[in-house]
Amino acid sequence: MWYDILMSKKSKIKKTNAMRLLDQAKIEYTAHTYADTEAISGVEVAEILGLDAARVFKTLVTEGPASSKTGEYFVFMVPVAEELDLKKAAAAVGEKNISMIKSKELLPLTGYIHGGCSPLGMKKQFRTVIHETAFDLDVCPTIFFSAGKIGYQIECKASDLAEVIFLEPADIVV
Repeated sequence: MWYDILMSKKSKIKKTNAMRLLDQAKIEYTAHTYADTEAISGVEVAEILGLDAARVFKTLVTEGPASSKTGEYFVFMVPVAEELDLKKAAAAVGEKNISMIKSKELLPLTGYIHGGCSPLGMKKQFRTVIHETAFDLDVCPTIFFSAGKIGYQIECKASDLAEVIFLEPADIVV
């Protein structure tokens, strides 16, 4: 197979900050690894892991407008085959509009690089909105998301992830 499935408690892999946070919260999860390849898309990750792309979520970081009173950053989790609808996303966080942050701003802001950004373990926890299907157990009995390093994915229930970070479900895709 192209990947190894590793149980977090039994594995000898180097844990990421995201995994350590789940361990501290006593949340059950499974770590999945795949070959660390450059320029791999989320859809390709789902294919490599043999998963329905609706269960694999990408983590996107945005910012509110400079004219906004808050000037806040927001995190959105959407299925990898979907596109974030910036208007719906802005409405979900009460902004007139939002924009994606520049790739070069991701590492200093979150501590993560493009392709390995996890909603867990960022330098600062930002308001996080997840596409509403994450909580639909018929569609997503568990979800997969970046463990904070390219080649590593975490699988857990969205409801368990919501015990570690506050997740707001919303319709945020095109």
